[in-house]
Formats: sequence, C-alpha cells, structure tokens
Amino acid sequence: QMHLVQSGGGLVQAGGSLRLSCAASERTFGSYAMAWFRQAPGKERELVAAITRNGVGTYYADSVKGRFTIARDNAKNTVYLQMNSLKPEDTAVYHCAAAQTIAALTTGRIDYWGQGTQVTVSS
Repeated sequence: QMHLVQSGGGLVQAGGSLRLSCAASERTFGSYAMAWFRQAPGKERELVAAITRNGVGTYYADSVKGRFTIARDNAKNTVYLQMNSLKPEDTAVYHCAAAQTIAALTTGRIDYWGQGTQVTVSS
C-alpha cells in the first residue's frame, strides 16, 4: 500500500504561482505513472497533467498548457505541479494520483490517491 501525501496549495491572486508536491511513502513510486487531477464545485473531475514513470513523457489538459508543468524526482519519491499564470478558473481541489500507465490514468484506473489540497485563485 503506497500513501501519497500532498503539500502546497492555498490562496493566490490571479497571475500568481503555486507549486504542489506529492510525496509517496514507497520506493515503488518509480513504478507508477503519476498525475494531477482537479475538481471544482459542481464540475466533473479533470485530468490536469500526467507524467510517465521515467519522467520523459508528459500530458497536459488544453486548459493548462503553457502555464502548468508536471515533474517528478524518483530519488525523492515526489511529483510536483508548478502552476504559473493562475486564473480564477483554476480554483479547485487538486489531487495527485498513481497508476500503472498514462493510459490507466486517463481511463480512471487509479491505484492510489493523494488526500487533496485546495487551490483558490482570486480575481
């Protein structure tokens, strides 16, 4: 059983930046593709960004391309989401997630979830 513990997030003005971190409890972290999802009130959960096991391949939702960057450090068992040029529509609860592959992440076959962290962007 792998635990994912998130940190970061909070309140920021539009145009600002935040960085989310997600630390895994197991060294098997490197065996998983990782992603960040978000869910705003009244909206469906959205896959924001994903990264392959070795960090070479990444995926971004159109809504965040050019503004968000996903990265991972397998030596530290941690995945990050750097969020720049934040907009009020980025306000949501953000969750990190682990799955066997990018395809599994995009089809909802998630093995582990982080606890979630609130990101609020004021206008």
